[in-house]
Amino acid sequence: MRLPPLYAVVDADACGRAGRDPLGVADAFLQAGARLLQVRAKRATAGELFHLTSSVLTLAAGGATVIVNDRADVARLAGAAGVHVGQDDLAVADVRRILDAGSLVGLSTHTAEQVDAALEQAVSYIAVGPVFGTRTKETGYGPVGLALVEEAAARASRRGVPVVAIGGITLGRAPDVLAAGASSVCVISDLLDGDPAARVRAYLTALTPPR
Repeated sequence: MRLPPLYAVVDADACGRAGRDPLGVADAFLQAGARLLQVRAKRATAGELFHLTSSVLTLAAGGATVIVNDRADVARLAGAAGVHVGQDDLAVADVRRILDAGSLVGLSTHTAEQVDAALEQAVSYIAVGPVFGTRTKETGYGPVGLALVEEAAARASRRGVPVVAIGGITLGRAPDVLAAGASSVCVISDLLDGDPAARVRAYLTALTPPR
């Protein structure tokens, strides 16, 4: 599969810390041209996450792919395109049992061993990180740097699996991350630095090669 260069995360907790409404942020991302969104709300109830996801899907209206963090049940009920899981969440095989056929499943990895294990599973993409230091998404792992991005991209390319880089990525660092082999950069807090729509447009400009 081909991923857009920007994977924008609507993180309810990060939005709250920034004094922003998650649905308003999602709308700004979409209006600015983001075409791959993840809905993430670690502290939300299942009902709250379902409502937020459903509302984001209404805004997306077929123009963007919407992924749900962690909750395969919510993703299926809301009609999202898929789910992203971590190392301590449901196994990919179990997620696939819940989702409709053809749904997307992403898996977070933090070491070369986890990358290899992920590539043996039915993943649509793997995420690698944290690439740089971050306090937004606690993983229990230190920064892996661009070296692991390069290594993961080389291994994943042989399987036709794209790599998403996440963790501490900023507008200035993003092009270097793609140059290391990532297909997409997953960004949370840096998209909330100033106007979210303007920030998305700046990322898309920086990450899209001139024609």
